[in-house]
This record gives sequence, structure tokens and C-alpha cells, in this order.
Amino acid sequence: DYKKRYSVKPGLTGWAQVNYKASNTVPEAQKKLVYDLYYIENMSIFLDIKILIMTLRKIL
Repeated sequence: DYKKRYSVKPGLTGWAQVNYKASNTVPEAQKKLVYDLYYIENMSIFLDIKILIMTLRKIL
């Protein structure tokens, strides 16, 4: 599944980042992978806008 994750260019923020805390363990990294795979399978401009709004809410 990590191979699929690397098929998408990295960005400044992401679905995993706005939905889950920073990962320091393998189980946490695996959980973030699930979010990343969800993003890959559901990519759309609307999801990108939602991520942007969620990111702004977290930092402001």
C-alpha cells in the first residue's frame, strides 16, 4: 500500500494530517496510511478544498 501512497505528489497538508495526530509509532503510521489511501481513491477538487479549510481551522 505504501507504493500506492507514493503515486501522488506530496503537498503542504493532507487528509491524514488534518484527521490524525503526528505519528511516532508503526501503528500510528499505518493509521495515517489508511487516510492517505482514502484520499488517493477519492481525490477531487472538493476534497482538496475541504482539506484546505480543515487545515486553516487547525492553524488559526
